[in-house]
Amino acid sequence: MFRKLADQVRNRKPSMRMKLTLSLSAIAVALLTSSVISIVEYKRMSHYVSDLIAENIRNINVARQLEEVVNTYNLGILTVIGDSSVTKLPEFDQRAFVSRCDSLSRTIRSEKMVPLTDSVVYAYSAYMLTSMELNEVLLSDFIDSRTWFFERLQPRYQRLTAYIGKLSDTMYGELKRNSETFQRGFYRSIIPGAVAVGVGLLLILMLLFFLLVYYVNPIYRMLAGLKDYRAFSKPYSYDFDGDDQLSELNAGIRELAGENRQLRQRVSDLRTKYLSGEK
Repeated sequence: MFRKLADQVRNRKPSMRMKLTLSLSAIAVALLTSSVISIVEYKRMSHYVSDLIAENIRNINVARQLEEVVNTYNLGILTVIGDSSVTKLPEFDQRAFVSRCDSLSRTIRSEKMVPLTDSVVYAYSAYMLTSMELNEVLLSDFIDSRTWFFERLQPRYQRLTAYIGKLSDTMYGELKRNSETFQRGFYRSIIPGAVAVGVGLLLILMLLFFLLVYYVNPIYRMLAGLKDYRAFSKPYSYDFDGDDQLSELNAGIRELAGENRQLRQRVSDLRTKYLSGEK
């Protein structure tokens, strides 16, 4: 019994509905799969690069804060040296500065920026050690404070700001590269969508060709054969290869047309015999 059912399923011919359903399902699966791949790829790239860009912007802000703090402190020292009426020494939040440097060291991923961050820390240490001499310089009668500032402290300040500037430039470069990576990732993520559209259009054209060749054209020829049969009593002889309901319909029309033609011929023969008998 099971073998008989299996043979029936195996020998079952695909119907028109099944063929059209499979064709449209193939198009839908191709479009859906490509769209899902495109969305997943875009989200993955977007999250990754967005985190990098946000990190770059955060590090750039930290480097700018470091530069502003050092500039303010250095101007404070210059004010004390240049104006004898100012007696209060400038204050510098060393803990906040070192904390920002540590934050840069922890969040920076590029190998190019790690040595620059270390250079900023070393230059800062040299600058702060020299700036601590300010109180001694102001109290000394033998040390010229202006000479100390411009020949000893200022070179270390310039070195520190130069390293901070290089670090900022490198961060801007990283930000630019990450932005370009995000742009390339965006275009790469829409490639599956574009491929899906192309494949979908190709499948639609193939489906259209399939419908025209295997369904539309046979229907038109069937109608033309019926028209010739009804108008000119020509025999319905159209035939085509197929194994679905359309082929069965054509075979049924051909059979009915043949039976109708035989019936007409019999009626004509009987009429002829009847008329010949009357004569």
